[in-house]
Amino acid sequence: MRTIPLGQSDVRVTPICLGTMTFGEQVAERDAHAIMDRAIALGIDFLDTAEMYSVPARKETFGATETIIGNWLAARPGLRQKIVLASKVAGPSRGMGWVREGGGMTGADILASCEASLRRLQTDVIDLYQIHWPERTVPAFGGMYYDPATERTQTSILEQLQALDQLVQQGKVRHIGLSNETPYGVHEFVRLAEQHGLARVATVQNPFTLVNRTLENGLDETMHRLGVSLLAYSPLAFGLLTGKYDASGLAGPDAPHGRIARFESVRKQRWGRPESLAAARRYNALAREHGLTPTRMALAWCYGKWQVASTIIGVTSVAQLEEDVAAWGTKLSPQLLAQIDKIRWELRDPAV
Repeated sequence: MRTIPLGQSDVRVTPICLGTMTFGEQVAERDAHAIMDRAIALGIDFLDTAEMYSVPARKETFGATETIIGNWLAARPGLRQKIVLASKVAGPSRGMGWVREGGGMTGADILASCEASLRRLQTDVIDLYQIHWPERTVPAFGGMYYDPATERTQTSILEQLQALDQLVQQGKVRHIGLSNETPYGVHEFVRLAEQHGLARVATVQNPFTLVNRTLENGLDETMHRLGVSLLAYSPLAFGLLTGKYDASGLAGPDAPHGRIARFESVRKQRWGRPESLAAARRYNALAREHGLTPTRMALAWCYGKWQVASTIIGVTSVAQLEEDVAAWGTKLSPQLLAQIDKIRWELRDPAV
């Protein structure tokens, strides 16, 4: 695969990134190592993780994914220099007291979280360090509207940026990014970086999938004009766009053993909405009409979008990894793309 620059940075990555949030919950350490080995063999040099992982988040598995990756790297001398490693600092705890006390995320919190991630990952530097979700109140993870009455921000964007810049100056982080951000947030981080001579955001990691295309409602223009790259997550909508739930639904004795079926907490999120499944069934049927598997069509759509620098795929087996990578290079016809847009016009973004 060709490599792609991230934002205005000097780092280049493969257009497919291996997401790792299943490692430590759905995927045992030995199997996770096999998946990462195969990803490297397939040419993928970009791995994404987070201090909060694995998912769904629990106190017992907090940091487990980073630990698995750290053990994998330690057992393979010389490999660390050949990959681009991304991680994330959790935003305000959102009810997860084991992440940190209080409801905010200070500059000191960012520094402490990075140090802990470096230890778990058994590395001296993280190539891309991202804020997992904003410290301020935003419509994310299923929220549709910004409500200023709910604002509880405690730490300015400038203070957060100064902490991230400190990590860059210390050589513990090479580049910085955001996740689950809004056009305002991206613009403000870039404006303040340029105004104060601080590290500039290279990437934003947001959902971008057939059942959630809200990025195209203005965030894509912001990122394009500011030179910030998109890392698209959940391209298969937690399995909805693989077709495996089409017949069985999301729960019950016949539901496949996937994240949505296995974890009730996931079914209560945006991916578990009846409207999300209904839209996915429409897209999956369309794929089959055109002689494609639902997985191939959904990934090919994401791989081919001009907005996307790298697509983050999450898998639980080597077979799933190989299927996702095999979709690379698939070209969707103009007719099929028009039919995809027609469904979106009718159903919009149910997994917002």
